[in-house]
Amino acid sequence: MQKIARRGIHHMQTLNAAKIPADLIERGQNRVIDASLTLIRERAKLKGELVRALGGAKASSSLLGVPLGHNSSFLQGPAFAPPRIREAIWCGSTNATTEGGKELNDPRVLTDVGDVPVQEIRDCGVDDDRLMKIISDSVKLVMEEEPLRPLVLGGDHSISYPVVRAVSEKLGGPIDILHLDAHPDIYHEFEGNKYSHASSFARIMEGGYARRLLQVGIRSINKEGREQGKKFGVEQYEMRTFSRDRDYLENLKLGEGVKGVYISIDVDCLDPAFAPGVSHIEPGGLSFRDVLNILHNLQADIVAADVVEFNPQRDTVDGMTAMVAAKLVRELTAKMSK
Repeated sequence: MQKIARRGIHHMQTLNAAKIPADLIERGQNRVIDASLTLIRERAKLKGELVRALGGAKASSSLLGVPLGHNSSFLQGPAFAPPRIREAIWCGSTNATTEGGKELNDPRVLTDVGDVPVQEIRDCGVDDDRLMKIISDSVKLVMEEEPLRPLVLGGDHSISYPVVRAVSEKLGGPIDILHLDAHPDIYHEFEGNKYSHASSFARIMEGGYARRLLQVGIRSINKEGREQGKKFGVEQYEMRTFSRDRDYLENLKLGEGVKGVYISIDVDCLDPAFAPGVSHIEPGGLSFRDVLNILHNLQADIVAADVVEFNPQRDTVDGMTAMVAAKLVRELTAKMSK
C-alpha cells in the first residue's frame, strides 16, 4: 500500500532525475488534467440530458467516484472503494428499490458519471493543491447539469474538503453539514499534512463553506478535537450521550437560510459489528438503523453528499461492509432525489 501511495511522488522524482524540462512536464500534466475533466464533463452532460428528456425530476443523484487514499493516516485501502460500492449497489442479492420505494434503475433517481482518475493524475506528478482543485472542478461539472446532484464515493475523508468547497462555491454561499463519523476530523493538520483525512473539516470551516457543522457518532476525540470544535462552533454529538440526544438527532431540520445541506458519512460512524471493513475500528458506534433513522427523518434540501472511508482490504466478512456502504448510498440517493 505504501508503494501505491507514493507512486506519483516517485514518478515525479524520476522525471526530475532524467532532467525532463519543467515546461514539458507541465504540458503533460495539463493534458492529463484536461482529458480527465473532459471525461467527467461529457458523462455529466449525457446523463443530464437523459434525465431532462425523461422529465419530472427536480433533483437526481449522480455518483462520482474519487478513489483517493494517500491522505489516510493509517491505511490506504479506501482508494479501492468506489468500484466495490458500485458492484454492491447492483448486487443480485437484493433489488433496486430503496426502503421508501424509489427505483434506482430510474435515471431520474440515480445516474453515474464515473471516477476522477486520481492515480493517473498523481502519476504525472500533480501535487495535492492541484489535485484538490481538480476534484472541486469535477464536482462543479456535475452540478452544472441540472438536475444532477453529486453523491461522491470515496476514498478517504480528505475528499470532503474539495467537494464541499465546490458545492459552496457553485451555490454561492455556505451550507449546513451533517457529518456522521467516529472522529471529528478537525485537526489543524495531522502529521504535517494539511490535507490529511483527519483535517478535512478544519479546512472546510476555515474556508467559510459551512454555516453549521453537526458531527454525530463521535467516540474518538482528544483535547485538540474538542478545542477545534469550540473554535469553529461545531455541534459535536458524542456516542457517550447518544441515548440522551437520540430524539433530537432523529428529527433534525437543517438548511433554513442557507444554500442547502451536505451529508458526509464516514462508514466508521457505525459500530464495527455492522461495518468491520474500515481502516480505524472504533467500538461503541451507531447501529445501521440509527443512521437510517437520522437520514430518513431529516428535513432538508440535500444538495450533495459523500460516503467515505470504506476499506475493501479490511472487509473480511464476504463483502458485508461493501453492502453496508452500498445501502447507505442507496438510501442517500432516495433522500436526495425528488
